[in-house]
Amino acid sequence: MPDPSAPQAHQDLVVQRPEGLYCPPGDFYIDPWRPVARAVITHAHADHARVGHGHYLAAAAAEGVLRARLGEMDLQTLAYGERILHNGVTLSLHPAGHVLGSAQVRLEHGGQVWVASGDYKVAPDRTCAPFEPVRCDVFITESTFGLPIYRWPHDDEIFADINAWWAANAAVGRASVLCCYSFGKAQRVLSGVDASIGSIVVHGAVEPLNQAYRAQGVVLPPTRLVTEVADKADLRRALVVCPPGAAASTWLRRFGETSTAFASGWMQLRGARRRGGYDRGFVLSDHADWPGLMNAIGATGAGRVIVTHGSIPVMVRYLTEQGLEAQAFQTEYGDELGEEDAGAAEAAPP
Repeated sequence: MPDPSAPQAHQDLVVQRPEGLYCPPGDFYIDPWRPVARAVITHAHADHARVGHGHYLAAAAAEGVLRARLGEMDLQTLAYGERILHNGVTLSLHPAGHVLGSAQVRLEHGGQVWVASGDYKVAPDRTCAPFEPVRCDVFITESTFGLPIYRWPHDDEIFADINAWWAANAAVGRASVLCCYSFGKAQRVLSGVDASIGSIVVHGAVEPLNQAYRAQGVVLPPTRLVTEVADKADLRRALVVCPPGAAASTWLRRFGETSTAFASGWMQLRGARRRGGYDRGFVLSDHADWPGLMNAIGATGAGRVIVTHGSIPVMVRYLTEQGLEAQAFQTEYGDELGEEDAGAAEAAPP
């Protein structure tokens, strides 16, 4: 018989199950991809927040965007840093800096602290609370841009380029169509552009999310739907913010001659803009770059790191070489290109 006085191995606070990442002592899931009774949601992107769960828990700042994307649900919210006790697990949510309401999930139980990051970014962003390092024993990190080649330019440089491109197009009566994801990236773009250059027109998938951001006190410039613009000359000088799918639809025809661009971290790769058929590419990501990932992981003080979606083998190997215990969880989360809920975007009114 085992010696009851011998030290007991710690139970992992998060494990993989077919439904998603599961907390056994707490009996709940974090961002599950199949319907479950209790789900803790890190943020409202479609690959992390899905319909069909019995009960949702998320950061208070995420309520508006979650309801805009998922509709009615049994939703409980927590202020950042607020702690609750569930089945003996102390749970709290902390800013992830990814999009409005994005959160890292801190779990404490049996003398252990685990943090599941969801998606995160460490660069400044006017549209959401900044990333907050949380000390822990085990850190579950994304790795969307987990390669050393990914190093983001400063936002000021990117927005200066976007404004110059828009102004040059407006001067010759050509609409500037900037493709980006409806939730998060679109609002970040809007917060940084110079609205004095011309009118800003947004796709019908973008505006409900703009309203949710404004309701949380995020300052965005005035935006209009295309049906609200009577002057065709305004359309031909406008900045048009839309999801990528809209650029390939008949919706774009009403703007006349256009110049198209895509805002994404993938634009740092040579050839990505050409393959997408865009005239311009702007390197703007809502995820951490390589230095951001490494700094965030280091700031947690975690001795064990579990890597999810992205460049998993590279990250695991590198972290192991740095003396950390590193492993991977296989998940069904997407990368930056998979975050847009294309179905919702196409279904939304133009």
